[in-house]
Amino acid sequence: MAHAHTADLVFTGGPVHTVDAARSRATAVAVRGDRIIAVGHDEVRGLIGPRTEVVDLAGRLLVPGFQDAHVHPVGGGAELGQCDLTGAVTVEEYRHRIQAYADAHPDAQWITGGGWSMEAFPGGMPTSRLLDELVRDRPVYLANRDHHGAWVNSRALEMAGLSSATPDPADGRIERDARGRPTGMLQEGAMALVAALVPRPTAGEQVTALLTAQALLHSYGVTAWQDAMVGSHGTMSDPGPAYVTAARAGTLTARVVGALWWDRARGADQIPGLLELRERYTVGRMRATTVKIMQDGIAENQTAAMLGPYLTGCGCASDNSGISFVEPGALCAYVTELDAHGFQVHFHALGDRAVREALDAVEAARHANGWTGTRPHLAHLQVVHPDDVPRFRRLGAAANIQPLWAAHEPQMDELTIPFLGAERAAWQYPFGDLLRAGATLAAGSDWPVSSADPIQGIHVAVNRRAPESEPDVPVFLPAQRIDLGSALAAYTAGSAYVNHLDDTGTIEPGRLADLVVLDRDLFDGPAEAIGRTRVLQTFVGGRRVHAADDA
Repeated sequence: MAHAHTADLVFTGGPVHTVDAARSRATAVAVRGDRIIAVGHDEVRGLIGPRTEVVDLAGRLLVPGFQDAHVHPVGGGAELGQCDLTGAVTVEEYRHRIQAYADAHPDAQWITGGGWSMEAFPGGMPTSRLLDELVRDRPVYLANRDHHGAWVNSRALEMAGLSSATPDPADGRIERDARGRPTGMLQEGAMALVAALVPRPTAGEQVTALLTAQALLHSYGVTAWQDAMVGSHGTMSDPGPAYVTAARAGTLTARVVGALWWDRARGADQIPGLLELRERYTVGRMRATTVKIMQDGIAENQTAAMLGPYLTGCGCASDNSGISFVEPGALCAYVTELDAHGFQVHFHALGDRAVREALDAVEAARHANGWTGTRPHLAHLQVVHPDDVPRFRRLGAAANIQPLWAAHEPQMDELTIPFLGAERAAWQYPFGDLLRAGATLAAGSDWPVSSADPIQGIHVAVNRRAPESEPDVPVFLPAQRIDLGSALAAYTAGSAYVNHLDDTGTIEPGRLADLVVLDRDLFDGPAEAIGRTRVLQTFVGGRRVHAADDA
């Protein structure tokens, strides 16, 4: 411990990007205990004592810790040890990985995992036939990259009793052949028909998955997050107990907000149970103060709720406008009651109808309860009608963006744009419009749906191109690019606001010392190079929780 008049930790040799509008740049920061005590320049060196640890930035950038406003760490950590199909986009590679995993795990009752890309299959629809060739004796359940659909084999279909006579659930779809028989692809709520049979991980496995994910997130500079699915859900185990165990053991080093899952098959009768979970799951650095309502699906499988119908392959209007999982009038009532109980509501709202329904619910809560400090936020925002953009500021609803998706790639170009039509396709991921309209931007990854690395998301938010894009790939809706400072703010101060972590998100005296050292100054180079940046060190409350080998 340093002397009372010196610091425990000093960063010097700048630059420092503070995300503080009054003083955006500095060259030195001092920390005592878990708090920042000084931000400035050469004068900060006066706080260096004989026991002060000094970190020479050597021209590398110090920024506030990143915060992920929408992520699934326990599921992501678990999937790292399952049949991992992420990063591959060919059927042959999937065949190789599935066979290798099945051979390496002969005693596994189920083959589980996922991360496959819809673009690898015609229409985004794999069938059970390939899985049956690879694994006949055991059921297979593989979620796609978006985790809004599952690919299963015939054994899994048989175990679940799915046949041509099985009706689609209200919130999902069983893909079928011409004779009505299930093909092995389950969309949205239909996933639960098989997922309910998958053996649940043990409590110890859940804690291991959490700590594995935490180490990965810290390596990306993430010091806090909002877990977007805590509580009981048909397709996953409740990660809440794992957080409580880690928080009590002192191994939860991140700051976490848990978003309690809203069961869309039930109504307001579940609110007393959510209140009980809020108390039970608020321990140490874990707070379960949010409720997550999933209002629609995704555009690629045409379950995102749209104001008008999707187009068919020939460009004609279809008879499908997606699914609103919660009836809009009921949504207004539920959100109003949750807001009155002091819950933040975290909406999954991807299509323009779902966005409007979520904003209408926030507006109903404002009229009924007044402006409370619950800070509702809408995540994903793939298609936003221009009339709804200014409502975010007017209603105080934060825009929780997942920037990595705002780029040209096969899933966008082949499975989304043709079925939205030109006008709606131009309303996708309107980060620039939201920023100019005065909305508060927060940011997240939705990992394991996509990379948990905030640097990659910042790159796309600024460039509207994926970091690995070929030179001939066009910029995706260039008017919706945002500047680097705003993108960094979304991943720091914006997500801190959504997470009610008001003493984090900026580098100012009195704030918690949640800090990240990058390997370069993002502002001192071309925007196209942002994605090559790496995290060297991560600190939570002044304690180093990650250091790269070359830090």
